[in-house]
Amino acid sequence: MESETNMGNTASRKIRKSYFKRSTGDRLFSGILVLPAVVITVIFIIVPIIDSVIKSFLDFRVKNIISNQPGKWNNFENYIKLFQNEKLTGAIITTFSFVLFVVILQFVFGMLLALILNSKIKGARFLRSIMMTPWVVPTIISALIWMWMFQPQYGLMKYIVQLFTGGAVTDFAILNNPSTALLGIGIAALWKQVPLTTLLFLAGLQNVPDDMLEAATIDGANKVRQFFSIVLPYMKSVINVAMSMAIINNFKQFPLIWTMTGGGPDNATTTLAILSYREAFVSNNIGSGAAVTTVWMLLMVVVVFIYKKLMGETEVD
Repeated sequence: MESETNMGNTASRKIRKSYFKRSTGDRLFSGILVLPAVVITVIFIIVPIIDSVIKSFLDFRVKNIISNQPGKWNNFENYIKLFQNEKLTGAIITTFSFVLFVVILQFVFGMLLALILNSKIKGARFLRSIMMTPWVVPTIISALIWMWMFQPQYGLMKYIVQLFTGGAVTDFAILNNPSTALLGIGIAALWKQVPLTTLLFLAGLQNVPDDMLEAATIDGANKVRQFFSIVLPYMKSVINVAMSMAIINNFKQFPLIWTMTGGGPDNATTTLAILSYREAFVSNNIGSGAAVTTVWMLLMVVVVFIYKKLMGETEVD
């Protein structure tokens, strides 16, 4: 009896030892797979962020790079100057205006198109096949297309406006007007970004159980009630991902704005991305540009964090 117990203990120890070896090997293999991503993240993301934050407290210009001289510590002088001349404040307001406008309409149009394409309307398959065309077009090409469409002399939009107004409106220079330039860029951004949002929402609609919708219909719930009580809650995870991507993408939007307006006219489209580039590479003040980038990054993180918190409040039963 005692020998059988000893044999059992020995076998148990061997099993545990084998398990620990296998577990250690799995962890080591997982670590090796993750290591390249960690190294790339540290080198190309973490280190540049830390370097940018440090430079935001320095008097560091292009001449320092050329002469290989370190910048001088000037505390919060870069931030103070940016706020005093209202450059940073104006850029923050413009950035938030642009992000709110594009993200809200991106959700509305993306959801409407997804619901239409998810229905059994004629031509839905054809629309699904071509809807990603604007998204795959490079951003610079998109900007050039919309610049041509908004061209005040011979642009397509001017022709359409003249056609619908009977020639009453002859001056339609949307990108040359400070009050409408941001709107024009927003339209171009929506044209490019809505297709991907639509595709994500269309995939999310496949997760909505048909039996729930059928039961709601039998109980007398109309389409609107079904949408808000069943469809949206079941699509919460997809909406969360899609809108987080939209917020980040539009917060860091640079090539579209720079190509279409360069931040003008009269700084009407100068977002934090444009201001950061101007300070660093036009004014040759790397420290000031780094200060704008630091504020820009912090605001983006805060906005995404708040959005995640708000989205986390609703749970599917």
